[in-house]
Amino acid sequence: MVAAGALALSLTACGGSDDKKSDGGASSSGAPATGATVTLPKLDGTTLEVAAVWTGAEQANFKKVLAEFTKRTGAKVTFVPAQDPIINFLGSKIAGGQPPDVALLPQPGAIKQAVDKKWAKPLGAEAQAQLAKNYSRGWQDIGKVNGKQYGAYYKAANKSLIWYNAKVFENAGAAEPKTWKDLLSTAQKVYDSGVTPFSVGGADGWTLTDWFENVYLSQAGPEKYDQLAQHKIKWTDPSVKQALTTLAQVWSKRDYLAGGPSGALQTEFPASVTQTFTGGDQPKAGMVFEGDFAQVNIGETKAKVGTDAKVFPFPAVGSTAPVVSGGDAAVILKDSKAAQALVTFLASSDAATIQARLGGYLSPNKNVPNSAYPNEVQRKIAQALIESGDNFRFDMSDQAPQAFGGTPGKGEWKDLQDFLKNPSDVAGTQAKLEKDAAAAYGSGS
Repeated sequence: MVAAGALALSLTACGGSDDKKSDGGASSSGAPATGATVTLPKLDGTTLEVAAVWTGAEQANFKKVLAEFTKRTGAKVTFVPAQDPIINFLGSKIAGGQPPDVALLPQPGAIKQAVDKKWAKPLGAEAQAQLAKNYSRGWQDIGKVNGKQYGAYYKAANKSLIWYNAKVFENAGAAEPKTWKDLLSTAQKVYDSGVTPFSVGGADGWTLTDWFENVYLSQAGPEKYDQLAQHKIKWTDPSVKQALTTLAQVWSKRDYLAGGPSGALQTEFPASVTQTFTGGDQPKAGMVFEGDFAQVNIGETKAKVGTDAKVFPFPAVGSTAPVVSGGDAAVILKDSKAAQALVTFLASSDAATIQARLGGYLSPNKNVPNSAYPNEVQRKIAQALIESGDNFRFDMSDQAPQAFGGTPGKGEWKDLQDFLKNPSDVAGTQAKLEKDAAAAYGSGS
């Protein structure tokens, strides 16, 4: 585990997104100012397709990275919007004889499935050289299956953050909480001031798994976390009961959730963020839990990160505050010189620096200059991730078979949505989670 102090930085003593930006190794157009750090072949006349589940600003920013690849190589790259679960989406493409050349897979479990199905192709020497140069051993290993490198983690996420409306906290006389008990006290102050404490994007089940994972990691500890992630202990374990019971301290208070449980279950993640930072002194909620990528959605409002929208680390439920990370890895499905070159580029600091400057993005690439991030909040979050080295815990649901940890309307996503609807049914939720986990881990699907 990362020491709590690594993330318990003074994240709120920050400038907004209009801070003066240093060069960060890139020009304003995104092209490196001092020359490329990676050599790419000329690929004039070549076409490539890249699939990912990204939408909105996240997709638009990634397309700017792809445009730089085209500028350097001459290859034309088309972005293919994918749907969750991406393995099912890719399966239909492959069955139709039209797989994309490269896919960005958001789960280690999905990488393993792609390898098991013989879809994924190993990364070549050039991509592996960039990984060795730019990534810690832990980030390299997450992209391996049976000791062979299949994935290059292009994007990371710090999923242990709670964003809050600074004006709401000021009006409520609320301070940033350090512990779960403090969080409940802060929520009550916000509620007493006339604002609903929490916005929850329950329509997207993955946000609920992130809530659970942070509580569980801090409360049960990293060893239990690893065991549950690998299904070496059952979801009926007392540690899961304790975590669900703790979660219910928030989820069972209908007035603590914007729109109540039913409203939360109809709120998608982007709206859960934007409704926290719109509405002046009376937004729909004072706080929203999710990763650093919430900045993309905050950017769609008039709120400035670091001034109007501030952030604190997920409070310690047990003895140590949790540090949960996620990420998206580039995986080759159609092996070619061009596909290998694209993944080599994505593993370089050049590509990551371009998207870092655009905001709402975090890279596990240790050679991305910290100054490339567009505001002080993001710089501190990025610095904490890099300084954590290999001492992080990867998102638990992303490690699971996709049928359990990554499918809308099924498995853990659905079970936790049902729990949000009825947080008094701890035992019943545990039983459903264990039944679904046993089926998915047993089949490997």
